[in-house]
Amino acid sequence: MAKGIFVTATGTDVGKTYVSALLVKKMCDWGYNCGYYKPALSGAEFINGKLIPGDCDYVVKTAGLNVQPEKCISYMFKPAVSPHLAAQIEHNPIKLDKITSDFTAIKKQYDYIVVEGAGGIVCPFNIEEGILLPDVIKTLDLDIVIVASAELGTINSIVLTVEYAKQHGIAVKGIILNGYNPDDVMQVDNKKCAELLTGIHVLATVGKKQKDLEIERGILEGIFKEI
Repeated sequence: MAKGIFVTATGTDVGKTYVSALLVKKMCDWGYNCGYYKPALSGAEFINGKLIPGDCDYVVKTAGLNVQPEKCISYMFKPAVSPHLAAQIEHNPIKLDKITSDFTAIKKQYDYIVVEGAGGIVCPFNIEEGILLPDVIKTLDLDIVIVASAELGTINSIVLTVEYAKQHGIAVKGIILNGYNPDDVMQVDNKKCAELLTGIHVLATVGKKQKDLEIERGILEGIFKEI
């Protein structure tokens, strides 16, 4: 039986893909059979006449996975807008049953799998059917790790994200601060306050352009839930 973790964030462009790639890479470097899956992506680009899911491509290349990026995703849209709107524009509504089916098939190939969300934790996937990101997380029966910026304003974003997750019955296994500078007194304090106000441990901090995740093996293994 595989084990999985869902990576979400305090908002868009905080670093989910970057951190997801480091998580998968670390597990693979340790010799684990670890894969990657993303339910939906908007903002895909045509490269050499082919629509490419950029986030998936980045993770696959960074972690050295032997899989085509388009095999790691259920829904890929060209418009660079929220997944629900991109789906409306392209007349291809996001359905939970397809996500569940694809995830079930993909996870059979791995012992561990990192699942990356879209946007922040309230990201809408299908407004007409009331499907938001938490519905996807709960359908896949996963716990979450929250990626957050280390910069000014992150305390508020982290606390709100953690509280929203808890209110919706989603377990938060930890926080990862992206763009962290240990010489910045404000960022050091942000890390301390985030832990004090949420009761959630900051699992790791990631500096800009960092190529490896600095985290203890037991801690990283412990965030994965049997699925």
